[in-house]
This record gives sequence, C-alpha cells and structure tokens, in this order.
Amino acid sequence: MRQGADPGDGGHKPALRAISPGLHFVSTPIGAARDITLRALDVLAGADVLVAEDTRTLRHLMEIHGIPLNGRPVIAYHDHSGEGQMQRLVGLLAEGKSLAYASEAGTPLISDPGFELARAVAAAGLPMTAAPGPCAAICALTLSGLPSDRFLFAGFPPSAQGARRSFLEELAGVQATLILYESPKRLGALLSDMASTLGANRQVVVCRELTKRFEEVLRGTVATLVADVETREIKGEIVVLVDRAAPAEATEESIGAALDAALQSMSVKDAATFVSQTLGVSRKIVYRIALDRSQG
Repeated sequence: MRQGADPGDGGHKPALRAISPGLHFVSTPIGAARDITLRALDVLAGADVLVAEDTRTLRHLMEIHGIPLNGRPVIAYHDHSGEGQMQRLVGLLAEGKSLAYASEAGTPLISDPGFELARAVAAAGLPMTAAPGPCAAICALTLSGLPSDRFLFAGFPPSAQGARRSFLEELAGVQATLILYESPKRLGALLSDMASTLGANRQVVVCRELTKRFEEVLRGTVATLVADVETREIKGEIVVLVDRAAPAEATEESIGAALDAALQSMSVKDAATFVSQTLGVSRKIVYRIALDRSQG
C-alpha cells in the first residue's frame, strides 16, 4: 500500500555489517518512521545492493535513520520495470550478492510488485528471506473489532462499476472477514455497491491514514457508512474491512452434496467431521446422513 513515512522521528542506528547473500525483503513503515524494525535497519545497512519500489522513498527513510549508502547501488523495481530488470536482479543474486528489497510502504508482496521477483528467485533456487514488519491490512484488522480467526485480503476492487459489483458478488458468501484497499475517491462508490451486493446491514469498518497524525476508524453498517461518507471529503490511504456473511442455513440436500464431495477422498468419520465444521451442523446429524449415503 502506498504511503510515505513521517519524517518527524528517527530511531536506532544499525551496525554497518554485511548480511548473508540472497534476497532480503524489508517491510517499511506505512506512516510513522519509527515503526521500522531493528532487523530491517540492519538489512538496509548491510546489503550489497538496495532495491526499492520507489527509490526516493527508500533514500528518505534511510536518511531519517542515519543509514549511509556508502556508494551502494540503489535499483528501482516496480510494476513497469519489465522482465529485463528482474533478470538483472536475479543475476546479481546468482553472483552471491545480498539484495534488500523494500516496498514503498508496508510489507513487500501485499499489493506490491515484489511477487514476480519472489517467484523468479524461488524458481532459480536462490536464497530468500524476509524481515517482517508493518502491514496496513493487518494493522486495520487489529483495529477493526471484526473476527480475525479467518480473513481474506482481496486487494483493490476494480474501478469500473460493473466489474466491481461482480467482484463483490464473488466475495459475498465468504466465511471470513474481507480486507480491501481502496482509493478515497472511489470509497463512496465501493460502499454503495456493497449495499446492493452484500446487503445494507452488513458490518463494515473503514480505516483511514493508519499510524499517521489523522488516523481514523469508522465503524457501522454499510448503509450507515454510505450516508457518513456522502457528507464529507475523504482523504488519505484507505483500508475497508467487511464482516463475514451470515452462514447459509444448511439443508439435508446441501449436507448430502457436501458429503458426496468429501466422501470421494475421506472416510465416513472424517467426512462427517469436515462437513459438520464447514456447514456448522451437528456432527451427529451429518454422521447419520453420511452412513446412509455410504451404504446406499
């Protein structure tokens, strides 16, 4: 998620020592510069080559924390870099170099071009590790108050209304908290489409400017937040979270269909347990139906 670090605070100055060869993913602050980890600072200080989604953002972050470049190359790698740039980076790794890759803000690969690089490095059998840290999606989930035992990060919804509604319809029945990123300019349209596809009474949380000075969390039904957003100008980085759908009431027919699929690869006992947990139905009832179908 694209956010700039607050330049108002600095932090720990790492030891300038080399790190192991390989690709090191570095999570960077989504707002407050002090949210970076000590390990991340050590990686940035010790890597042979620095790679960034936005080199200006990375240079600024390193200046805040007093990490010198010392003549090391700083290479841009973003959505438009192309195959050639990726192969250049893989080539440096093959030479035994250590590369630190930083997203513009947050955790690499979360709405970030680092995915293609990670896949290429994995395919080449080269070493790769990650220094975990800030992530807007997880920060928002923590603050939302919505169930966190199961969640789905769905990224940015399509900008066109028709595609966006189809996108939401596919997610409507998911039994997990949904996490989306959205532009503030499209937030109102997204919430309106949620009202028609997910239902006006579905619980939703909008997190704005996380970890920054004007951080704000809005909670309520979809209908409530549609009305709220219509009356004000929304600015900043947005994370939208939606409560899971109410589970559909299971019928003997739906239980039977689920069992038929499960019994193809499971024992009667295991299939009954799996379907019972999936559909939220008494295991005793499911086991009876499973026995009938296995003997039929």
